[in-house]
Amino acid sequence: MTDSDDGPVADGAAPAPDGAGVAEAVPAAASGADAAGDAATPIISGRDVVKEYVTGGETVRALRGIDFRVDPGEFVAIVGPSGSGKSTLLNMLGLLDVPTSGVVELEGVDVETFDDTEQTRKRKDTIGFVFQSFHLIPTLTAVENVEVPRLLDRTPKRTREVATDLLERMGLGDRLGHYPEELSGGQKQRVAIARALVNEPRLLLADEPTGNLDRDTGDQILAEFDAITDEGVAVVTVTHDDYVAQFADRVVNLIDGTVREDAEAVTG
Repeated sequence: MTDSDDGPVADGAAPAPDGAGVAEAVPAAASGADAAGDAATPIISGRDVVKEYVTGGETVRALRGIDFRVDPGEFVAIVGPSGSGKSTLLNMLGLLDVPTSGVVELEGVDVETFDDTEQTRKRKDTIGFVFQSFHLIPTLTAVENVEVPRLLDRTPKRTREVATDLLERMGLGDRLGHYPEELSGGQKQRVAIARALVNEPRLLLADEPTGNLDRDTGDQILAEFDAITDEGVAVVTVTHDDYVAQFADRVVNLIDGTVREDAEAVTG
């Protein structure tokens, strides 16, 4: 991730002054989220979340008492400048960090009640990660890269079937045996998305997913995210690019660790 001031950032081998108003979360606007309705349990939510780090003998407050929720089938874009707390929030959503105070819940359960083993299992089974730099293993083919999150499942035949199906869905059925160096940037990102989906997560987190892509290729990746939400999977992307936010159902504007706006996206 690029927000170096936001605190610890997830490794790819796998986000205002105090008292400023915190926007209340609005009802989900995605087609999948509409079907779920306001009564649905959010995939992940937080109440009065504060995150502080001690660096150089000083306490830095990366998140300042924010509220958030992400519903099934919703596409949410978190936008804001570097140092605004985006990376910290993404780490919270991905169960890679815990709040200093406040509550984060995964499907209605306080994440701080999970022990290390359960937290790892929840990340594996519930959450998929997509990174700006792809993080593909160069010595593995496209289909082998997609299989990596399931290597410990001891179901090689089923794993190969799922990985192949995902790549075919991404339009890469003719690239199964290609190595990363033989793929374009857009193809690499689609492999990374397939890898993130191989465990059938209910939440997909994407860190600047179009940052290394041209606009046309980026459009294709954003269209993939839109299709994923139609299946009830929630997608959250962190971005500096306002263009990416146009594809989202809801935009969360994060500034100085505070939610300044949380509203339905306006598309042109």
